[in-house]
Amino acid sequence: MKVLMNKSDKSVKNVSIIGGADGPTSIFIAGRTGKGPLKVRIKNWLYEQRRKRIAKCIRPNPHSLKQVTAFMKREYAAREMSKESRQYQDMKDGLREALIMQNRPELLKGLAEVVRPKEYTRETMEEMFRQIERRREAASKITDDQFTMDFHVYEICIEGGRMEIEIDYLWDVLGMSYSGSKKAMRKLRQISRRLHLYYGVTEEDIREESKRYSSLLTALASVD
Repeated sequence: MKVLMNKSDKSVKNVSIIGGADGPTSIFIAGRTGKGPLKVRIKNWLYEQRRKRIAKCIRPNPHSLKQVTAFMKREYAAREMSKESRQYQDMKDGLREALIMQNRPELLKGLAEVVRPKEYTRETMEEMFRQIERRREAASKITDDQFTMDFHVYEICIEGGRMEIEIDYLWDVLGMSYSGSKKAMRKLRQISRRLHLYYGVTEEDIREESKRYSSLLTALASVD
């Protein structure tokens, strides 16, 4: 999971947790790297131990994405986002580009891979982002006949917060993002865990440690 925070506003309402469907654009931070403070290393170690313990308890109990949709509508009154909205289109475009890169990179005609610079300077960063923009433009020109999706976004709203669930029934994608007050975030995190658990994993997912398995493990290992 990735945590995004607006540095100009320290309120909890500007924090979002995003997991599941991976977008096509990565953010690179130039600067010093190292082992980090002792407190951080201990925290990371505890997290890894928690993942190992939870991994031993995961058992196959899969449900389809159609079943997940019916479950969240029944349990949490989830509603589908309008396909005419700009937010829906932006989310679809981002996932579409990522899926093309992963599954049909030849459609991008050599633009799938962005060359990362050896040194991060203003010029090399600008060139990298130009490559990303060219790839985005190339992806937008690929027709639905060339690359088909069955993409939907559902929303769960609670007091003080909301969750968005991205689903593509054709490509077996389940992604969740949520934001809100501290109290709402705890409740939304619990809902996210329950949805991941309901979606579950197959024996093959466990054996191969698939993305579906990894998403479930990450959701269960996250701390309130």
